[in-house]
Amino acid sequence: MKIIGRWTIGILVLGLTSLAWAQVPVPALQFEPLPYAFDALEPFIDAWTLEVHYGKHHQGYFNKLVAAVAGTDLEGQSPEAYFGRISQYPDAVLNNAGGHWNHTLFWRVMSPDGGGIPEGDLAAAIDAAFGSFDAFKKEFNQAAATRFASGWAWLSVAEDGSLFVSSTPNQINPLMDVAAQRGTPILTLDVWEHAYYLKYQNLRGSFIEAFWNIINWPEVAARYAAAKP
Repeated sequence: MKIIGRWTIGILVLGLTSLAWAQVPVPALQFEPLPYAFDALEPFIDAWTLEVHYGKHHQGYFNKLVAAVAGTDLEGQSPEAYFGRISQYPDAVLNNAGGHWNHTLFWRVMSPDGGGIPEGDLAAAIDAAFGSFDAFKKEFNQAAATRFASGWAWLSVAEDGSLFVSSTPNQINPLMDVAAQRGTPILTLDVWEHAYYLKYQNLRGSFIEAFWNIINWPEVAARYAAAKP
């Protein structure tokens, strides 16, 4: 009976502990760990670039965003909640919310096991929108290569469920009300110089081509499935 009692007490303690953890709110803003090691994307993205990009640039955007929203009505909200009215807020909110959110997506859509081509519904949607995967790749490359100065290239889902490619300057993304073409991003490429200069110097085109070897298509497909109406 004593053993049973001890087990019963242990189970009750575990249950109460789990309940306590379940009641702890998850912060709206989180600086998530990379889903892979710094050297995991080599030779396409080198460890030094990834360490600096994630640990300095992205961390900087996150820290400044936390400071920018502290004490405002945005504190405790995720950036997605206010991207649709981002034009109402100071540049410090736009730039740092975009910088944090864009980078978080960028890390997730890459993988050491990436590359190849998409399959299933995503592949069919790409064919429907662009005619073929090669045509899509060409359009995406063009958007990334011709983005003047700093910015991003995107594959996004429009309101009607169709796919489109676009590029945005600085830290703007297609969810924001200041974007020229709005939609839900499912794939992105960072073409700020800090994303590639340590390895590729001024050869942005080489960096863009290398990106196709590390795209996490299952992640992109999952985002497509979640975004389409």
